[in-house]
Amino acid sequence: MSQRSYEVVEGFFVQEGGARLGEALPPRFGLIDRSDDRWKAFRQKIDHLNASSPAGTQYKVFFVGRHGEGFHNVAEANYWSKENGDGELIWGPDPELTMLGKDQAKAAHDAWKRECDFDIPLPEKLYSSPLTRAIHTNKITFDSIIPKSQRTMIIENLRETNGVHTCDKRRTRTYIEQTFPDFDIEKELIEEDTLWDPEVRETHPEIDVRMRRVLNMIFDKDQEQFISFTVHGGVVSAVLRVMNHKQYILPTGGVMPIIVKSSVS
Repeated sequence: MSQRSYEVVEGFFVQEGGARLGEALPPRFGLIDRSDDRWKAFRQKIDHLNASSPAGTQYKVFFVGRHGEGFHNVAEANYWSKENGDGELIWGPDPELTMLGKDQAKAAHDAWKRECDFDIPLPEKLYSSPLTRAIHTNKITFDSIIPKSQRTMIIENLRETNGVHTCDKRRTRTYIEQTFPDFDIEKELIEEDTLWDPEVRETHPEIDVRMRRVLNMIFDKDQEQFISFTVHGGVVSAVLRVMNHKQYILPTGGVMPIIVKSSVS
């Protein structure tokens, strides 16, 4: 049975070196090339990689974004993860963005806007976690950047590390449909969150399996070269492990580009 392997193509972004606490939005999203035609040259290199690759090998660029600050992030220092709040803050289930979180998403939007002046390749396919903080971040980030006709797809497997923490329990499909009507939702996402377990927290190997399924799906089905994820800290770490990228702790509201080579053997 054939199996996909993943590796990072290095030499393009400062984040490739890893960081215990990275920069959320470095200049040019971390692209090393500072020239005015940097993104044109970048696109040409990606096009060349795909045009010259052997059968079974593909290259894609992932713009991995972490949601802006949520109320659960504010309460992290002292909150009870199994509770929904402390009487002052509400962080579960599925907390909203704070004002700072909205500002962080707007900062990501502004970073995209600046690089659009230098012809940055815009995401051709966009995916989001089904949790409110991620969807809202995606909406703010790409407002007026991506045409409204190009709808982000919400998929279950991009949700945060699952179980125990009430902030990671998602809302119903009906809520998502009614609150975010401009988004598409995969058919596999059912009405109630039956995956969240109040007693069992997902392990790193388990979330890595989830992320590998997402990457396999994208490389198997999507012809597009430039992909966007709007996700969570735990998902970012899992994606980096599966892609064999050095760990880079992406702050809330951050965006991290990664060039990924996938081969089928």
